[in-house]
Amino acid sequence: MEISGERLRERLDLYERLMRLDKPIGILLLLWPTLWGLWLSALGRPDWLVVGIFVLGTVLMRSAGCVINDLADRNFDPHVARTRDRPLAAGRVSGREALVLFAALVACAFVLVLPLRSWLFGVLCVAALFLAASYPFTKRFLAIPQAYLGVAFGFGIPMAYAAQLGSVPAEAWWLLLANVFWAVAYDTEYAMVDRADDIQLGIRTSAITFGRADVAAVMLCYALALGLVGMVGHALGLGHLFYVGLVLAAGIAGYHYTLIRERDPQRCFQAFRHNNWLGASVFAGIALDFLVNRGIAA
Repeated sequence: MEISGERLRERLDLYERLMRLDKPIGILLLLWPTLWGLWLSALGRPDWLVVGIFVLGTVLMRSAGCVINDLADRNFDPHVARTRDRPLAAGRVSGREALVLFAALVACAFVLVLPLRSWLFGVLCVAALFLAASYPFTKRFLAIPQAYLGVAFGFGIPMAYAAQLGSVPAEAWWLLLANVFWAVAYDTEYAMVDRADDIQLGIRTSAITFGRADVAAVMLCYALALGLVGMVGHALGLGHLFYVGLVLAAGIAGYHYTLIRERDPQRCFQAFRHNNWLGASVFAGIALDFLVNRGIAA
Protein backbone atom coordinates (compact mmCIF):
# COMPACT_ATOMS: atom_id res chain seq x y z
CA MET A 1 0.00 0.00 0.00
CA GLU A 2 1.42 3.36 -1.01
CA ILE A 3 1.94 5.85 1.77
CA SER A 4 1.44 9.53 0.92
CA GLY A 5 4.16 12.06 1.69
CA GLU A 6 1.96 13.75 4.27
CA ARG A 7 1.20 10.43 5.97
CA LEU A 8 4.90 9.53 6.03
CA ARG A 9 5.81 12.88 7.55
CA GLU A 10 3.16 12.36 10.21
CA ARG A 11 4.55 8.91 11.12
CA LEU A 12 8.12 10.21 11.23
CA ASP A 13 7.04 13.09 13.48
CA LEU A 14 5.37 10.62 15.85
CA TYR A 15 8.46 8.41 15.93
CA GLU A 16 10.62 11.47 16.60
CA ARG A 17 8.41 12.37 19.55
CA LEU A 18 8.44 8.77 20.76
CA MET A 19 12.26 8.85 20.73
CA ARG A 20 12.13 12.32 22.38
CA LEU A 21 14.45 13.80 19.80
CA ASP A 22 12.43 16.98 20.23
CA LYS A 23 13.55 17.03 23.90
CA PRO A 24 17.35 16.57 23.89
CA ILE A 25 17.87 17.05 27.65
CA GLY A 26 17.93 13.27 28.14
CA ILE A 27 20.63 12.88 25.49
CA LEU A 28 22.74 15.52 27.21
CA LEU A 29 22.35 13.97 30.66
CA LEU A 30 23.50 10.67 29.18
CA LEU A 31 26.29 12.27 27.15
CA TRP A 32 28.07 14.34 29.82
CA PRO A 33 29.17 11.45 32.09
CA THR A 34 30.19 9.50 28.98
CA LEU A 35 32.43 12.41 27.95
CA TRP A 36 33.86 12.56 31.49
CA GLY A 37 34.84 8.92 31.12
CA LEU A 38 36.28 9.37 27.63
CA TRP A 39 38.50 12.31 28.63
CA LEU A 40 39.63 10.93 31.98
CA SER A 41 40.38 7.45 30.63
CA ALA A 42 42.50 8.96 27.84
CA LEU A 43 44.06 11.65 30.08
CA GLY A 44 42.69 14.33 27.80
CA ARG A 45 43.71 12.65 24.52
CA PRO A 46 40.70 10.55 23.45
CA ASP A 47 40.58 8.67 20.18
CA TRP A 48 38.26 10.83 18.05
CA LEU A 49 36.79 7.83 16.28
CA VAL A 50 35.83 6.43 19.68
CA VAL A 51 34.37 9.81 20.68
CA GLY A 52 32.25 9.92 17.53
CA ILE A 53 31.01 6.37 18.06
CA PHE A 54 30.06 7.11 21.67
CA VAL A 55 28.26 10.36 20.81
CA LEU A 56 26.15 8.69 18.11
CA GLY A 57 25.64 5.65 20.34
CA THR A 58 24.38 7.92 23.11
CA VAL A 59 21.70 9.36 20.80
CA LEU A 60 20.64 5.90 19.61
CA MET A 61 20.49 4.28 23.05
CA ARG A 62 18.73 7.20 24.70
CA SER A 63 16.16 7.08 21.89
CA ALA A 64 15.75 3.32 22.36
CA GLY A 65 15.39 3.84 26.11
CA CYS A 66 12.59 6.36 25.58
CA VAL A 67 10.73 3.98 23.28
CA ILE A 68 10.89 1.05 25.71
CA ASN A 69 10.04 3.35 28.63
CA ASP A 70 6.87 4.58 26.94
CA LEU A 71 5.97 1.03 25.93
CA ALA A 72 6.29 -0.11 29.55
CA ASP A 73 4.30 2.89 30.83
CA ARG A 74 1.63 2.96 28.13
CA ASN A 75 -1.08 2.10 30.69
CA PHE A 76 0.14 4.70 33.21
CA ASP A 77 1.00 7.68 30.99
CA PRO A 78 -2.62 8.44 29.95
CA HIS A 79 -3.38 9.21 33.63
CA VAL A 80 -0.49 11.67 34.10
CA ALA A 81 -1.02 15.22 32.86
CA ARG A 82 2.56 15.65 31.62
CA THR A 83 2.63 12.39 29.64
CA ARG A 84 -0.90 11.77 28.42
CA ASP A 85 -0.16 13.21 24.95
CA ARG A 86 2.84 10.99 24.23
CA PRO A 87 2.32 8.98 21.01
CA LEU A 88 1.86 5.58 22.70
CA ALA A 89 -0.26 6.94 25.54
CA ALA A 90 -2.51 8.76 23.06
CA GLY A 91 -2.85 5.63 20.90
CA ARG A 92 -1.26 7.24 17.84
CA VAL A 93 1.57 4.68 17.71
CA SER A 94 0.95 0.95 18.27
CA GLY A 95 2.90 -1.30 20.58
CA ARG A 96 4.12 -3.30 17.59
CA GLU A 97 5.46 -0.16 15.92
CA ALA A 98 7.28 0.75 19.14
CA LEU A 99 8.89 -2.69 19.38
CA VAL A 100 10.06 -2.53 15.76
CA LEU A 101 11.49 0.96 16.32
CA PHE A 102 13.27 -0.18 19.51
CA ALA A 103 14.79 -3.16 17.67
CA ALA A 104 15.92 -0.93 14.80
CA LEU A 105 17.62 1.53 17.13
CA VAL A 106 19.42 -1.25 19.01
CA ALA A 107 20.52 -2.83 15.71
CA CYS A 108 21.95 0.51 14.56
CA ALA A 109 23.83 0.88 17.84
CA PHE A 110 25.21 -2.64 17.47
CA VAL A 111 26.52 -1.92 13.96
CA LEU A 112 27.98 1.38 15.18
CA VAL A 113 30.19 -0.25 17.83
CA LEU A 114 31.50 -3.05 15.60
CA PRO A 115 34.86 -1.26 15.05
CA LEU A 116 35.50 -1.42 18.82
CA ARG A 117 36.47 -5.06 18.92
CA SER A 118 36.97 -6.05 22.55
CA TRP A 119 35.38 -8.89 24.50
CA LEU A 120 35.15 -6.68 27.61
CA PHE A 121 33.52 -3.88 25.65
CA GLY A 122 31.09 -6.39 24.15
CA VAL A 123 30.09 -7.69 27.58
CA LEU A 124 29.52 -4.13 28.79
CA CYS A 125 27.40 -3.38 25.71
CA VAL A 126 25.11 -6.30 26.57
CA ALA A 127 24.89 -5.08 30.17
CA ALA A 128 24.07 -1.55 28.97
CA LEU A 129 21.27 -2.86 26.77
CA PHE A 130 19.84 -4.83 29.70
CA LEU A 131 19.95 -1.75 31.94
CA ALA A 132 18.22 0.43 29.33
CA ALA A 133 15.50 -2.13 28.66
CA SER A 134 14.82 -3.03 32.30
CA TYR A 135 14.87 0.44 33.92
CA PRO A 136 11.23 1.32 33.08
CA PHE A 137 10.01 -1.68 35.07
CA THR A 138 11.95 -0.80 38.25
CA LYS A 139 9.34 1.84 39.10
CA ARG A 140 7.06 -1.05 40.06
CA PHE A 141 9.22 -2.41 42.89
CA LEU A 142 12.26 -0.21 43.72
CA ALA A 143 11.82 2.53 46.31
CA ILE A 144 14.42 4.68 44.52
CA PRO A 145 14.40 3.64 40.85
CA GLN A 146 16.43 6.78 40.12
CA ALA A 147 19.50 4.96 41.45
CA TYR A 148 19.02 2.28 38.78
CA LEU A 149 18.62 5.05 36.22
CA GLY A 150 21.94 6.45 37.39
CA VAL A 151 23.66 3.15 36.64
CA ALA A 152 22.01 2.99 33.22
CA PHE A 153 22.82 6.62 32.37
CA GLY A 154 26.38 6.32 33.66
CA PHE A 155 27.27 3.01 32.07
CA GLY A 156 29.00 4.85 29.25
CA ILE A 157 31.78 5.53 31.78
CA PRO A 158 33.07 1.94 32.19
CA MET A 159 32.37 1.40 28.49
CA ALA A 160 34.61 4.38 27.64
CA TYR A 161 37.43 2.96 29.75
CA ALA A 162 37.00 -0.47 28.18
CA ALA A 163 37.03 0.98 24.65
CA GLN A 164 40.19 3.02 25.19
CA LEU A 165 42.17 1.05 27.78
CA GLY A 166 40.85 -2.49 27.42
CA SER A 167 40.18 -2.51 31.16
CA VAL A 168 37.95 -0.81 33.72
CA PRO A 169 39.98 0.52 36.68
CA ALA A 170 38.55 1.50 40.04
CA GLU A 171 38.29 5.19 39.09
CA ALA A 172 35.68 4.30 36.45
CA TRP A 173 33.44 2.68 39.05
CA TRP A 174 33.85 5.68 41.37
CA LEU A 175 32.77 7.91 38.49
CA LEU A 176 29.81 5.64 37.87
CA LEU A 177 28.84 5.95 41.54
CA ALA A 178 29.11 9.74 41.22
CA ASN A 179 26.69 9.59 38.30
CA VAL A 180 24.28 7.49 40.37
CA PHE A 181 24.13 10.25 42.98
CA TRP A 182 23.79 12.92 40.29
CA ALA A 183 20.95 11.01 38.62
CA VAL A 184 19.14 10.57 41.94
CA ALA A 185 19.41 14.35 42.42
CA TYR A 186 18.15 15.44 39.01
CA ASP A 187 15.57 12.70 38.56
CA THR A 188 14.14 13.37 42.01
CA GLU A 189 13.58 16.95 40.84
CA TYR A 190 11.84 15.46 37.80
CA ALA A 191 9.77 13.11 39.97
CA MET A 192 8.69 16.01 42.20
CA VAL A 193 6.75 17.30 39.18
CA ASP A 194 4.60 14.15 38.97
CA ARG A 195 4.43 13.25 42.65
CA ALA A 196 0.65 13.61 43.02
CA ASP A 197 -0.08 11.53 39.90
CA ASP A 198 2.50 8.89 40.82
CA ILE A 199 1.02 8.44 44.31
CA GLN A 200 -2.43 7.94 42.80
CA LEU A 201 -1.10 5.39 40.29
CA GLY A 202 1.00 3.50 42.84
CA ILE A 203 4.29 4.17 41.02
CA ARG A 204 7.40 4.34 43.19
CA THR A 205 9.82 7.25 42.89
CA SER A 206 12.50 8.84 45.05
CA ALA A 207 10.33 11.96 45.47
CA ILE A 208 7.72 9.80 47.21
CA THR A 209 10.25 7.73 49.17
CA PHE A 210 12.14 10.78 50.49
CA GLY A 211 8.89 12.53 51.44
CA ARG A 212 9.46 15.87 53.15
CA ALA A 213 13.23 15.21 53.08
CA ASP A 214 13.24 15.34 49.28
CA VAL A 215 14.99 18.72 48.98
CA ALA A 216 17.66 17.78 51.52
CA ALA A 217 18.19 14.44 49.76
CA VAL A 218 18.65 16.17 46.40
CA MET A 219 21.27 18.53 47.79
CA LEU A 220 23.09 15.72 49.60
CA CYS A 221 23.22 13.71 46.37
CA TYR A 222 24.65 16.69 44.50
CA ALA A 223 27.36 17.03 47.16
CA LEU A 224 28.24 13.33 47.04
CA ALA A 225 28.35 13.32 43.24
CA LEU A 226 30.67 16.31 42.98
CA GLY A 227 32.78 15.04 45.88
CA LEU A 228 33.38 11.71 44.14
CA VAL A 229 34.26 13.42 40.84
CA GLY A 230 36.65 15.63 42.77
CA MET A 231 38.22 12.58 44.41
CA VAL A 232 38.88 10.98 41.01
CA GLY A 233 40.30 14.21 39.60
CA HIS A 234 42.60 14.62 42.62
CA ALA A 235 43.86 11.04 42.23
CA LEU A 236 44.69 11.80 38.57
CA GLY A 237 46.50 15.00 39.50
CA LEU A 238 44.16 17.42 37.75
CA GLY A 239 44.77 21.10 38.38
CA HIS A 240 42.96 24.30 39.22
CA LEU A 241 40.80 24.50 36.09
CA PHE A 242 39.25 21.15 36.99
CA TYR A 243 38.32 22.50 40.41
CA VAL A 244 36.95 25.70 38.88
CA GLY A 245 34.58 23.50 36.91
CA LEU A 246 33.52 21.68 40.08
CA VAL A 247 32.96 24.95 41.94
CA LEU A 248 30.83 26.24 39.08
CA ALA A 249 28.85 22.97 39.13
CA ALA A 250 28.37 23.34 42.89
CA GLY A 251 27.08 26.88 42.34
CA ILE A 252 24.57 25.53 39.82
CA ALA A 253 23.45 22.92 42.36
CA GLY A 254 22.97 25.73 44.87
CA TYR A 255 20.81 27.58 42.36
CA HIS A 256 18.70 24.44 42.02
CA TYR A 257 17.99 24.62 45.73
CA THR A 258 16.32 27.99 45.20
CA LEU A 259 14.16 26.43 42.49
CA ILE A 260 13.02 23.29 44.33
CA ARG A 261 12.75 24.41 47.96
CA GLU A 262 9.09 25.42 47.56
CA ARG A 263 8.38 22.21 45.55
CA ASP A 264 6.60 24.12 42.81
CA PRO A 265 6.26 21.63 39.91
CA GLN A 266 7.24 24.09 37.16
CA ARG A 267 10.34 25.26 39.03
CA CYS A 268 11.29 21.66 39.85
CA PHE A 269 11.10 20.83 36.15
CA GLN A 270 13.21 23.91 35.41
CA ALA A 271 15.83 22.63 37.87
CA PHE A 272 15.82 19.21 36.21
CA ARG A 273 16.43 20.67 32.76
CA HIS A 274 19.14 22.98 34.12
CA ASN A 275 21.27 19.95 35.05
CA ASN A 276 22.65 20.06 31.53
CA TRP A 277 24.78 22.99 32.66
CA LEU A 278 26.02 21.15 35.73
CA GLY A 279 27.24 18.23 33.64
CA ALA A 280 28.75 20.62 31.09
CA SER A 281 30.61 22.52 33.81
CA VAL A 282 32.24 19.35 35.10
CA PHE A 283 33.25 18.33 31.58
CA ALA A 284 34.58 21.80 30.75
CA GLY A 285 36.77 21.71 33.86
CA ILE A 286 38.15 18.28 32.92
CA ALA A 287 38.75 19.10 29.24
CA LEU A 288 40.26 22.55 29.80
CA ASP A 289 42.56 21.33 32.54
CA PHE A 290 43.96 18.59 30.33
CA LEU A 291 44.21 21.01 27.39
CA VAL A 292 46.13 23.66 29.35
CA ASN A 293 48.39 21.17 31.11
CA ARG A 294 49.15 19.42 27.83
CA GLY A 295 49.95 22.77 26.24
CA ILE A 296 52.32 23.68 29.06
CA ALA A 297 53.95 20.23 28.92
CA ALA A 298 54.44 20.54 25.18
